[in-house]
Amino acid sequence: MLKVMYDLPNGMLSLPANRLYKVLDGPTLFHFEGEREAPVFVSALLHGNEPAGWEALRRLLLRYEGMDLPRSLSFFVGNVEAARYGKRFLDHQPDYNRVWRGDGLPEHDMMRQIQADMKERNVFLSIDVHNTTGKNPHYACVNRTEPVFLNIARIFSNRVVYFLRPEGVQTVAFARICPAVTIECGQPGQESGIEHAVEFIDRCLTLNEVPDHIYHPEPIDLFHTVAVVKIPEQIRFGFDGSGEDIQFKRSFESYNFCDLPAGMVIGRISEGLEHPLDIRDDMGNE
Repeated sequence: MLKVMYDLPNGMLSLPANRLYKVLDGPTLFHFEGEREAPVFVSALLHGNEPAGWEALRRLLLRYEGMDLPRSLSFFVGNVEAARYGKRFLDHQPDYNRVWRGDGLPEHDMMRQIQADMKERNVFLSIDVHNTTGKNPHYACVNRTEPVFLNIARIFSNRVVYFLRPEGVQTVAFARICPAVTIECGQPGQESGIEHAVEFIDRCLTLNEVPDHIYHPEPIDLFHTVAVVKIPEQIRFGFDGSGEDIQFKRSFESYNFCDLPAGMVIGRISEGLEHPLDIRDDMGNE
């Protein structure tokens, strides 16, 4: 299922994410040597409708065209098939950012193969690049709060989210073998998000080491994901007056990364609604 390559197919750097299927048969792991041996690992297109990772990689590689990379670079171009159709994943596929742990699927085996390969190469650090669905500032995510993780995250943003679940994501898997961070680059197609990712990956390639102490004088705004609220499929909700069961405030997205007072109303539930919301803490407990 996984193809490993050491050169780019002709014309690949000219293709946007939704046309990569023209040169890639499917998920592909690339390895490029640099001046420092231990590679930075980057995963892109784990979700086919989040192209920032590939857009950043192709700009970075064009920047270094004809030059030596300052450090070896390995990168995984994930769900090429879903990217073709602008979908997170297709009906016959699992979510590529939920299968980095577990068994039973070819995708589980593929992700284990990638981790084993990168561990053997003494991977320096791991970067998973994503876009967000909603209107968010750029932020980084980690699942460990040791200084090496926070130092890498802080290079991208002083907004950092600490999370423990879901366990099957790339960052959780790679945190077991190297410093690992997810970067969230705003909504798809935003130029600022792509450029931010390019500069971050480039900066990581130039690092000699990742300090094991906090050295940034600016404070880190560290947020902890403590619960997830899921709305059952049968419940109708909206943000523009169309939600018959639950109506959220129109300004809902503006509350992201803000301190909210206890008891603040963010929406209204219709009287007589029988289906409860599914609320779980970060350990998966109801």
